[in-house]
Formats: sequence, structure tokens, C-alpha cells
Amino acid sequence: MHQPLTKRVVAEALGTFFLLAAVVGSGIMAERLANGNTALALLANTTATGAALVALIISFATVSGAHFNPVVTLSFAFRHDLPWREVPFYLLAQLAGAIGGVIAANVMFGLPAVFMSNHPRAGMAQLFSEFIATLGLLSVILAASRSHVAVVAIAVGSYISAAYWFTASTSFANPAVTVARSFSDTFTGIRPVDAPGFVLAQLAGGIAATVLFRWLVPTRDNE
Repeated sequence: MHQPLTKRVVAEALGTFFLLAAVVGSGIMAERLANGNTALALLANTTATGAALVALIISFATVSGAHFNPVVTLSFAFRHDLPWREVPFYLLAQLAGAIGGVIAANVMFGLPAVFMSNHPRAGMAQLFSEFIATLGLLSVILAASRSHVAVVAIAVGSYISAAYWFTASTSFANPAVTVARSFSDTFTGIRPVDAPGFVLAQLAGGIAATVLFRWLVPTRDNE
């Protein structure tokens, strides 16, 4: 049954909240326990993020679609799977939930609720990585979208876990995640000055995937 917009917006905010709490919280925990071993910290961060994504998508897909990502929401709107009038509510919920999740993670580990990141993530290699990461993420979502929810969840969680390692940027692939992670000067942070470039690269990757899959896997309206 199609859920009312209010319930879907709350689900998007809640799901994105827990996603960012998992990403940033596991990053802080991993950094503290890894004794300077960055590879081990990234592995722990990857495992927690992938597992959280699978759980959250399975839990919230039947309520809101479990986008948790403005690029996904915009792509679905372009494909006529979400009314454009609802897009601003989804985007605001995702951004608010993401920032809230980062604040919660900071507080859980005894850090200031908000302290801006000094972690540099600049340069063409980083930006190209974000383009590829988002292109891949949207490709996986759109290709798997006609499968069972659990299949989509496993596909997305697995892809993000892999992309942490095969992209130089560790695969943010999400504008809300990017903005929110600038509010934590920890392992998963990003300098605010670097965030706009990431967001533009993510939007470009999302557009490319949407255009490609409009032809490759057309919506029912365009078959």
C-alpha cells in the first residue's frame, strides 16, 4: 500500500539518520581501535556501512523506497517513479537525517556535537572517483530495482562495500552524506571546501546513470 507522504518523509529522515550514524560512528570506533592501521580502520568502516545499508533498505523500502540519497530521489523523479512535487520533502528529510546522524555519532563518542572536518579530499582523482562511484551505485539500483527488496538491499550494500576500496574517494556517492560528513573532523570527514565538488561529481554520475538506464532498462511508461 502506498504510504502517506508524511510517513515516507519521516522514514527517509530516520533511515538516513541511522546510515550516517553507522558511517561516522563506525569510522570513529575503527580509528580508535586500529592503532594507526588505516587499512584495518577502513575495513571496519566498510563492513559496518555495508551491513547497515542492507538492514536499512530492507526495513524502510516498503515505506519510502529507502532512497536515503538525493541522487536516487532525483533519478526516480526523472523516471516518473516519484512525483516531482514530493522531491523537495525527500531531499530535506535526507539532509536533516544525515546531519542528525553525524551529530549523534559525534556525541556518542564524547566529541563536540558539531566540529567541522579538516580532512582534505580534493583533486581530479577524487572527483572522478565520486562520478564513477555514483554512476555505479545508480546503475546497481536501477538494474536491480525490479527484483525483490532483499536482493536490492544486498546489491547496494555489496556495491558500496566494494566501492569503499576501488575508488580513491572511498565512495561517498551521496550529496546528503557528503554535506553531513563535513560536520565531523574524524576518520570519515571531508573539508567543507571540498564538499561542493563532490556533490557536483555525484550529480553528474547520477545523470549519466539515469540517461543510460532510461534506454537500457526503460520504465513501464517508456517500454
